[in-house]
Amino acid sequence: MKKIRLKAMAKINLGLDVVRKREDGYHEVRMIMQTIRMYDQIELEPTEAPGIRVSTNLNYLPTNEDNLVYKAAKLLMDEFDVKKGLNIGLRKFIPVAAGMAGGSSDAAAVMVGVNRLFHLNLSQKELMERGVKIGADVPYCILRGTALAEGIGEKLTHLPPAPAGYVLIAKPGIHVSTKFVYTNLKANELESHPDIDGQIQAIRSGDLKKVAELCGNVLESVTIPAYPVIEEIKDVMKKGGALNACMSGSGPTVFGLFDDREKAKAVYENLYGGELAKQVYLTTFFNNRKSGR
Repeated sequence: MKKIRLKAMAKINLGLDVVRKREDGYHEVRMIMQTIRMYDQIELEPTEAPGIRVSTNLNYLPTNEDNLVYKAAKLLMDEFDVKKGLNIGLRKFIPVAAGMAGGSSDAAAVMVGVNRLFHLNLSQKELMERGVKIGADVPYCILRGTALAEGIGEKLTHLPPAPAGYVLIAKPGIHVSTKFVYTNLKANELESHPDIDGQIQAIRSGDLKKVAELCGNVLESVTIPAYPVIEEIKDVMKKGGALNACMSGSGPTVFGLFDDREKAKAVYENLYGGELAKQVYLTTFFNNRKSGR
């Protein structure tokens, strides 16, 4: 049996609203998720010796059951009593702890790969139902493309592909704890909410300017006061010609949407190697075709 290689793609939140905090402590959200062309590389190789072995290009990442790729493989291999072992090679390029679902996407790609490698014959829907046990973003990362996420993020509605544009990604050299952000979010006291329904309409109309105009993320109300550099990066992008700039997820990554590649490139060069952002990338949206990963 041959090894297989997969791309685990990053996401941004074109819109992120928190509707309420539930009695069980979870937050109910409405988010527009968008896959972008930035990815980790995953290689899966079956072995005769049982067990799951993970290797990675970043020495600070766990390679045991604390890594989501290990959990994802184990979940399926245990359920279907796979006797063979598995080597997982993970090359990380998506910034870690950045609000871009890198870990969730890695887990999603491993689930897709294990399903293919060991001929488990699970449908995409069946994989997504299992993925939520690993993390709330995993079902979306299996689906990919443009989607509305509701509930805790696991209720997904596929949307038409978002209109094409250029996406500038900038991550400052700080770590933001998702738990810190949600713990300090006063969900029931939010004064303004992004217009998620309006943004869906703009996507359906193919209106990139309107999609950008309606970008919003209520988590900025917690993250930006704690880390003002996020606002500074947003300002640089907007002054450089971005249609809009917004924080992705719980941060600290900022993305800017551009309809002009030259303007996007100029801001990229301005931020790259500067003091505000540690990692800067210029990319585009990824939307599903009938092709595989």
